[in-house]
Amino acid sequence: MTTTEAKVPQGPNDIARVESARPTSQVDGDLKQPQNAIEEQYGSTHRGLKPRHVQLMVIGGSIGVGLWVGVGTVLAKVGPLSLILGYGFWGLFFVWPLFLCVAEMCAYLPIRGSIFEIASRVCGPAIGLAMGWTYFFAGTMLICVEYSAVSTVMQYWDQDTNPAAWIGMAMGVCIFLNVVAVKWFGEAEFVMASTKIILLVMLVLTTIITMAGGNPKGDAYGFRNWDSGAMNSYYAEGSTGRFLGFWSVAIYAAFTIAGPDMIALAAGEIQNPRRTIPRVANLVFWRIVGFYVIGVLAVGIICSSKEERLTGESGTAASPWVIGIENLGITGYSHVINGFILLSGWSCGNAYLYSASRTLYGLAREGQAPKFLLKCTKSGIPIYCVAAVSLITCVTFMVSSNSSVEVFFWFVDLTTTALIMTFFLMLITYICWFRSRKAQGLTNDMLPYIAPYTPWTAYWALLLVTLMIIFVGFDVFSPFTVRGFITRYFAVAFTALVTAVGCLKYWREGRKLWIGPKEADLWSGKAEVDAECRHWEEGGIEENEKARLAELPLMRRTWEKVWS
Repeated sequence: MTTTEAKVPQGPNDIARVESARPTSQVDGDLKQPQNAIEEQYGSTHRGLKPRHVQLMVIGGSIGVGLWVGVGTVLAKVGPLSLILGYGFWGLFFVWPLFLCVAEMCAYLPIRGSIFEIASRVCGPAIGLAMGWTYFFAGTMLICVEYSAVSTVMQYWDQDTNPAAWIGMAMGVCIFLNVVAVKWFGEAEFVMASTKIILLVMLVLTTIITMAGGNPKGDAYGFRNWDSGAMNSYYAEGSTGRFLGFWSVAIYAAFTIAGPDMIALAAGEIQNPRRTIPRVANLVFWRIVGFYVIGVLAVGIICSSKEERLTGESGTAASPWVIGIENLGITGYSHVINGFILLSGWSCGNAYLYSASRTLYGLAREGQAPKFLLKCTKSGIPIYCVAAVSLITCVTFMVSSNSSVEVFFWFVDLTTTALIMTFFLMLITYICWFRSRKAQGLTNDMLPYIAPYTPWTAYWALLLVTLMIIFVGFDVFSPFTVRGFITRYFAVAFTALVTAVGCLKYWREGRKLWIGPKEADLWSGKAEVDAECRHWEEGGIEENEKARLAELPLMRRTWEKVWS
């Protein structure tokens, strides 16, 4: 699959062609005055995120403790080969096409209302409402996952302190980083997310060196740990059990491999968005292969799926990386890994506090959440949104009366299905977007980025995610577990309920519940974005970037090229 980048309209003729395609009934000025009045009263977010911030946010938001700790439980159930196949299948056949489809929409309209506003315009207001609130639920649960993980990780060193203390510590740091100016949030996330890349590189290199005999025991173990079973049966016997093991990995991958939500939410705060968003999207293939496929390959090499400690202990003592390293007689190194894993959980909590608060802000801009949530500080922080999300995440303090690991997996199940439902609605939005731009004469060369092989990749991804929604809880029915059923399918009911409430709300207001392709609004806000981005785009995006880089010193220029 290759990506296709179309040029941004630059010259007078190009702009005239784009504007001529605009339906005469839709004028930016119709909505500009009310929106300006709201921004004057409440303030607005700022474009303070640089390309390197966005790239590391996307990476940082997708590499959490699930890849370091929770993956051990999955490895024990299914074996190392199933782990690789499940991650590769879900990442390459679902997350990749989804990412590129969302990038196409957000590169054209990098508005502050994000993809939720686009959904309201091209599908219907109830779909935008449902997607926004479902993702808000998912993002909030993800913060709880990471906070509970921090407390779990801290128990590796300290079993006596109440884990609620560690949750309070993690929460305080994340709130602080989210109420400073967005550029400083970006810098903090850049540093913390960088540690995840360093950790993964360290662990992969450790695996390569030790499997060749570079360990205190001088044991060149190679792929010996695969001898205990490359594909274990799960929930059933024989080939059916091995397939279900593979499918359970795909479900877990839906939790750990982040989708395009970060770039969609940050679109209104990204500098030079029509250049940055496509470039970040085009890296998703290498991110999936480099971080997930190679990562889970390494973890299945260094640790046996039959290791009893994978399911018998809490904290990072249950991390397959730590177990494998300790089994090789390497002392002290596990504490270093533990420290990096702690930062990893902290980084994800930080990133998703950002995403959940920006989701709530986008809903407020659409009139789908209370207006007071629009209040922004002078540095562009939606302060009440951050406060509201932080208040809800206090439910994580349940770990003070339950096992940290148990609560961790409650939140994992709730988050997984909520993310799957969000991605389902994103694909519905893209299909409506594709039909609308075709119906309104918005051709490929009028867009800054075109996702490849659409709409067929979108239809394929939609089929996969529909199957995932149906069978996400296949293993909770026999024997039936109430807790498992609720945590696996709660988000499905939540999305259906919010959609129904939205339909009732907009029907009573006399608004259309479903918007046809020729009626979709592809234009409101575009003139405002064009004005914001003119200094990056006028005269050519790439030409402007080359001119900017040419003015920098050699070291700074090299650094900028790596991340731009």
